[in-house]
Amino acid sequence: METTIKKSLANKLERLYGEQRALSVTSEVMELIQTYKHKQIEPEKKWVDEKDIMMITYGDSIKEEGEAPLKTLREFLSDHLTNEINAVHILPFYPYSSDDGFSVMDYRTINEELGSWDDIRALSHQSDLMFDAVINHISSKSKWFEEYLKGNEAYEDYFVEADPEADYSKVTRPRALPLLTKVETSNGEKHIWTTFSEDQIDLNYESDRVLLEVLDILLTYIEKGARFLRLDAIGFMWKKLGTTSIHLEETHLLVQVMRGVLEEAAPGTIVITETNVPHKDNISYFGNGSNEAHLVYQFPLPPLTLHSFQTGEASELTEWAKSLEPTTDSTTYFNFLASHDGIGVRPVEGILTPSEVQRMADKVQTNGGYVSYKDNGDGTKSPYELNINYLDAISTNGESNEKKAKRFIAAQSVLLSLMGVPGIYVHSLLGSQNDLDGVKETGRYRSINREKLTRSSLEEELQTEGSLRNLVFNDLKTLISIRKSTKAFHPNATQQVLEMDRRVLSVVRTNEQTGDRVVAIINVSDEIVPVQQETFDPYVKGNAYDLISDRVISSDITLSPYEVLWLRSSEVSS
Repeated sequence: METTIKKSLANKLERLYGEQRALSVTSEVMELIQTYKHKQIEPEKKWVDEKDIMMITYGDSIKEEGEAPLKTLREFLSDHLTNEINAVHILPFYPYSSDDGFSVMDYRTINEELGSWDDIRALSHQSDLMFDAVINHISSKSKWFEEYLKGNEAYEDYFVEADPEADYSKVTRPRALPLLTKVETSNGEKHIWTTFSEDQIDLNYESDRVLLEVLDILLTYIEKGARFLRLDAIGFMWKKLGTTSIHLEETHLLVQVMRGVLEEAAPGTIVITETNVPHKDNISYFGNGSNEAHLVYQFPLPPLTLHSFQTGEASELTEWAKSLEPTTDSTTYFNFLASHDGIGVRPVEGILTPSEVQRMADKVQTNGGYVSYKDNGDGTKSPYELNINYLDAISTNGESNEKKAKRFIAAQSVLLSLMGVPGIYVHSLLGSQNDLDGVKETGRYRSINREKLTRSSLEEELQTEGSLRNLVFNDLKTLISIRKSTKAFHPNATQQVLEMDRRVLSVVRTNEQTGDRVVAIINVSDEIVPVQQETFDPYVKGNAYDLISDRVISSDITLSPYEVLWLRSSEVSS
């Protein structure tokens, strides 16, 4: 087995670094594998299933005075979400200098304001954890970059030096900021590659020393309690002048090396790639179905769902869902609606028209949000990201809490119904709204959905009957519990999209191994929608039983606004 993995890695490393360098790098990689392999305990559960529901949160999204936020998070989960949430994506919890954690100063230490590695370990005993591997770039305040500036030879090739006079017009730019940053070093003035900001210095993977360092960091994260590793902004890892410098062959080879090393040293580790790009490019990180990411983010889902609930039309969402190809048994999608970032709109290029995207952006601004723009390279700009709390994004001003909650739960049901693993952002779970004070305080649009909550105040609101938090939290917990007990919602269960009405999204989920089948029917509109029994009858045996309302349906249905049904044959038990 060792010979097989060694040959596989050697082949990829040779394509990256050439034959001569690959020999020594392969040897060092194999030593790394052996160093960590004996430390790992294989997880009992090697893959995901319908019970996997992940909460996405910052380490300090919920705080209590005098207590480490990571401890507060663990206690809140234990007190309120033991049966609903079994996995937690803790956004970067390392020391950082900007971008709310995504400009990491030290990959191997914990931000003292959040807690310690002991707190992380305690959380890992309670929930599966996803760590962020922010490995496209590192903080300008990091030791690595400071040593580079000093002229330390050990770090001289850790970063991408560039000629400011060269032509970078083909390079894909995610933000309307300069690509290169001028710095003063002990060896004179240099221009270095900074894809995201002048504080986020891109790492140079043409250096095998950088790759070895990063592989060691990834294995350290597994040792510290991670089951999932999120490779942040992974598409930009390899730079090549005269190209887009995104999704290059070398980038895919790097991901394949990481996957191979992790599978050999820590079987059961699940790799998830974060690439906020059009769908075709995004799913390219599945590789051949067994050699790159296990999970990829389903980036078109947030804007398409938003569009559906803003317009009351599910047509584009339905057509997109029909276009999804089945995944392999060892790959699936990571579904989400809201996140710590905004709602990216690049993934719906070719799905929604520019005018539809602009209307969506206009509604977001009407609802108190903001729009971030990208540089198109021709002097023009277009929407890149909608910055708003998701609940507010689909709401209408002046409506009741009950109506807001019902519409929002219907949107979350889309997330929970489709094939893949659901990731629910903490502020969606808690029924939060726009944090406009946060934007004023930081000057950053993304702060609108990154509020820090005091646990005692939060719990008081959650317990207040009829409050928005109370309605959303309890209804969403109920929906999650039903999903977790339904084998038809296994991430790899087949998905067939039905066309019932332009205002309805409907999918049939079938677990081929157990025979369990559910027809999900979701009214995305504020209208009453009739649904004929003949449209769902072929997929249920006998009378249909709705898992949500706990009633038997034996005739045509009239869907109330934003109603959700999960229909199963009344003859089938869980």
